Amino acid sequence: MGRSRRTIPEELLLLALDPTTGTTAQPQSLDLGLAGAQLVELALAGRIAPDGDRIAVVMPRPTGDPTLDSALELLRRRGSPVRAVHWIGGPRLGLRQIYLAHLERCGMVHAVAGQMCGVLPTTRYQATDTANSREIRARLDSAIRTGVPPDPRTAALAALAHAVGLGKHLYPGNEGRSSRSRLRDLIRHDPMGGLVAHAVMDVQNGVAAQPRRDRAPATATASASASATASAVPTARAAGVPMQPRRTGAMARVAAH
Repeated sequence: MGRSRRTIPEELLLLALDPTTGTTAQPQSLDLGLAGAQLVELALAGRIAPDGDRIAVVMPRPTGDPTLDSALELLRRRGSPVRAVHWIGGPRLGLRQIYLAHLERCGMVHAVAGQMCGVLPTTRYQATDTANSREIRARLDSAIRTGVPPDPRTAALAALAHAVGLGKHLYPGNEGRSSRSRLRDLIRHDPMGGLVAHAVMDVQNGVAAQPRRDRAPATATASASASATASAVPTARAAGVPMQPRRTGAMARVAAH
């Protein structure tokens, strides 16, 4: 993979970086978004592909990007497709800092040391060239304003920006409400981006580990069983059939003899 193009994790981080404060918006959900953005970038590079709600490695050859290749190797070691929600919800300690350090090495941001409350050391990151951020933002604005289906990279970026809650950062207030709504709608233009974005939101919402499609039949079966049992009781009583007490413990052993 050439380095002439910014990766989606880098673009997502630049979108989240506040040019005034030097901090990142939505820091907790942003970490999940960066993990999801890695999946999208690997899919665009032809290394992985969606398999239902799972991610499968289809080409383990390295991309040349150390951070992406580390994620690719972890996926390869799993040996079988992994659910996107499990991957994104796994430990990703330091991922945001890794990408901030990378952007600093590339000259896109520079670190500014400071202190919180005059005691705790802090680091802020200021963009050294705002043209990158303006270009990324312009792509989103164009997709929102024109309604023309965006390219897969822009569609995936929009999906992730919505998933991590950057809509209110990019398009604040009541005047930005329609733009936030259209940003959310862009999620449908890229299947992989949509899969990953929904997984990011599922992790934030604490969705259980079982896939949705597995839970529904079980719930329906349990409901049908409970309904059948409930209807059988009054029917048996109406017919004059004596209801036998449930035998447990000693009563069950006596009955067996």
